[in-house]
Amino acid sequence: MTHTVTVGRLKMGGGNPILIQSMTNTDTRDVEATLSQIRALAAHGCDIVRVSVYDEECAAAVRALVDASPVPLVADIHFNHRLAIMAAENGISKLRINPGNIGGEAHVRMLADCARAHHIPIRIGVNSGSVEKDILARDGGVTAQGMLDSALRHARMLENAHFSDIVLSLKASDVPTTVQVYRLAAKACDYPLHVGVTEAGLPGQGTVKSAIGIGALLLDGIGDTIRVSLTGDPVPEVDAAISILRAIGLRKDGVQLIACPTCGRTRIPLPEIARRVEEGLSDLTVPLKVAVMGCVVNGPGEAREADIGIAGGDGKGALFRKGEPPRTVEGDLAEILIREARRMASEMQ
Repeated sequence: MTHTVTVGRLKMGGGNPILIQSMTNTDTRDVEATLSQIRALAAHGCDIVRVSVYDEECAAAVRALVDASPVPLVADIHFNHRLAIMAAENGISKLRINPGNIGGEAHVRMLADCARAHHIPIRIGVNSGSVEKDILARDGGVTAQGMLDSALRHARMLENAHFSDIVLSLKASDVPTTVQVYRLAAKACDYPLHVGVTEAGLPGQGTVKSAIGIGALLLDGIGDTIRVSLTGDPVPEVDAAISILRAIGLRKDGVQLIACPTCGRTRIPLPEIARRVEEGLSDLTVPLKVAVMGCVVNGPGEAREADIGIAGGDGKGALFRKGEPPRTVEGDLAEILIREARRMASEMQ
């Protein structure tokens, strides 16, 4: 099991719940725009938000961002230890650095002393594009072992400065390499692991790559915090992360929709009904499995694990609730199911 670090009011690692992260893509110096995005991410279920700190104006803006943010914030720093120190002094909850590009061991010690004084952890971020030249030469290119060796080299720099509140991130854009390097890390150290597939791409293909990589590791029991990296608006990253956690059973809250892929027996506009039901129940927080099935021949049987559902027929449907015999309903099947599901959710609260 990994050791525990504290990020603001949250505990990461040590068997604590998996934390969802994302990152703003606004100009950090624009406090209002950045706060707007932070709040949107938090409203969708993001636990921790990272912001780029690339100059002194960004570092100065950290104070206002921290004071108004509903979630802990992480400062993403490259090449300048002074910016990391400024961010820490302005209340940031965590730092993301690469010790190898922060200016040498003296600067690493200064930063470690500052982080220790402010009780904030440091995430070491290594990806497939930041492995040192000597390791690349040794391995003939990027390898999972080389990425891990690079990360542990950086971790030792912090440990030599008597700093141990370390989180590791070892992301590749290649899914098999990502899975392999995190499996190696889980055996080699007990640092909390920040898991993700870097530069996964646009929503769609990028979501699939992230789900495979992150999901495979979480099913292995590897990972303490996750970030789905998608190009564009960061809010879909959070939605995808929640979907991954729900799909593998690590989150039980909210509605899980079960819907059949349809076949020639389908006599209802099932995709439309399923979309309306998903949207109409998206605000529920109680754990509820809701099924939309295309026919009454085997719909209730195939969806027997659902708490409530509907199976379509010719101009009507069969409404079924767990533990009760199905009953025939007519009319707007989506509206009927939404109403009955909300009634069940109310009974469960």
